[in-house]
Amino acid sequence: MKSHVKRFQVRNRHRRLYTLIKENWGRLALAMFGMLLMAGAKGAIPLMVRPVLDDIFVNKDEKMLLVIPVAVVVLFLIQGIGRFMQEYFMTYVGQKIIKDLRDSLYHHIMELPISFFHAEKTGALMSRITFDVNIIKTMVSSAVTAALRDFFTVIALIGVIFYLDWQLATGAILILPIAYYPVVWFGKKVRKASTGIQETMGDLSAFLHETFAGNKIVKAFGMEKAEKQRFYQKTERVLQLEIRQALARSMSSPVMEFLAGVGIAFIIWYGGHKVIHNPAYTPGMFFGFMTAVLLLYDPVKKVANLNNALQEGMAAVDRIFDIIEREPDIVEAKNPAPLARTPHTLRFENVGFKYESSMVLQGINLEIKPGEVIALVGMSGGGKTTLVNLIPRFYDVVEGAIKIDGVDIRKVALSRLRREIAVVTQEPILFNNTVRSNIAYGQPEATDDQIRKAAEAAYAWDFIQGFDKGLDTTIGELGARLSGGEKQRMCIARAILKDAPILILDEATSALDTEAERVVQKALENLMEGRTCFVIAHRLSTIMHADRILVIVDGQVVEEGAHAELLEKKGAYHKLYSMQFREDKV
Repeated sequence: MKSHVKRFQVRNRHRRLYTLIKENWGRLALAMFGMLLMAGAKGAIPLMVRPVLDDIFVNKDEKMLLVIPVAVVVLFLIQGIGRFMQEYFMTYVGQKIIKDLRDSLYHHIMELPISFFHAEKTGALMSRITFDVNIIKTMVSSAVTAALRDFFTVIALIGVIFYLDWQLATGAILILPIAYYPVVWFGKKVRKASTGIQETMGDLSAFLHETFAGNKIVKAFGMEKAEKQRFYQKTERVLQLEIRQALARSMSSPVMEFLAGVGIAFIIWYGGHKVIHNPAYTPGMFFGFMTAVLLLYDPVKKVANLNNALQEGMAAVDRIFDIIEREPDIVEAKNPAPLARTPHTLRFENVGFKYESSMVLQGINLEIKPGEVIALVGMSGGGKTTLVNLIPRFYDVVEGAIKIDGVDIRKVALSRLRREIAVVTQEPILFNNTVRSNIAYGQPEATDDQIRKAAEAAYAWDFIQGFDKGLDTTIGELGARLSGGEKQRMCIARAILKDAPILILDEATSALDTEAERVVQKALENLMEGRTCFVIAHRLSTIMHADRILVIVDGQVVEEGAHAELLEKKGAYHKLYSMQFREDKV
């Protein structure tokens, strides 16, 4: 059964590659016409050898001395035109296919849910889009091109040698089937090693991403030597696999060389015998045949190297399609329900969620009215962030349902649902672009006046004006040119500009110092005004004025109420508050 599924999968992948090639059929046809010109010109070259030897050097025919050089020039001109057409159009087709494949891969990755990115390494995904796709580019633009070109050349030259001497030609090509088996065997070895190299390079990319991004921690803990050693181990693994691949590649070519030598030796023996014992069989006929065979064996010998490149490319195809064929966990509704841009009522009905096999949330029943501020508190790992991540469908519930205005959110189009939600996280996520682009992220049509007003409401305009280029200032990777408080205010400005009726604040001030937190808290108050808010907070002092506080312990809401009510109950909230009060006092 597994074998059948694998064969179907492989056929499906090949079909999708064929579809990409078919879309470029016009240029591909021109490239193949160029290959036919090359093959025809190369096939005609051996036919010129016989008159050169017999008519010019033996019979001393002056007329042929003029005709044959002109014919040779024409042949090489045709061959040059064919080569240009083949190389230009096949390179174009190869590059276009790779672009389409790379676009398709990135498109699908961006459609996959948050859980996919938690399970995969960022560097490994980057490696598939860059390193693996480049291998396919080599396969398409070089190996496939050479395979097609050599195929036409082989067909043309086989026709020539059978035309010149069918008996000798039969013996010459008998060697070809024998060469098939070592080529296939070495090809399998190359493909296996290539798959290992691509996986290891993905792991290496992930390692580089982690150590470069976390370089401050590496240095702070004095781990440079240890990280260097880990890097050396990974590059040693790459080296071993490269050597294994090189061994398989290096063995295939000598085998083909040897078999070609056997064939040529037979031709010299048999052809020489005919020249010596048959006066009608001239040296020109023999050398014409010999030239055709030598030209024929050259592309045949290249089959081994071409097969190796094809195997490497197909290993990369497998790794890329492993991602492209992955079905997203979050499924779009076929006929999505409409959702108006108004304040919304949210309802959690017996909601449960689990990571892999362990339940993280269970039995959550809530109703949140428009404009209500809901605070979620509890110990780390209790399920607070998971609960709010279910609202924009970063994950889907496994039990129960979440409804917006009475409609299950799974029946609403993802883009429409997420348009109603703004998120500000503990870690401010910014992009290496201008201030304007970061604040208007998701709202590219926003005017400078709208951006300025959002920045003012977020208390960000003052420091933005201090930049030399103002809104056109590039902020660096992940906002490296900004302080923690400035980054967070930029994120708040982005959320204000989005103007979504539902707001999720996931510990938005927990990473800031007291002074920065005070400014950011004022910005958050502007952001929260008139919106339904879910606030996850470590510092309980920041959520004392929430309409309701939910205490979440082990995935369940154990207490619910206003700040004063929960303190009077002397339960879980009172315990958390007392612990934090003592810590703040100390």
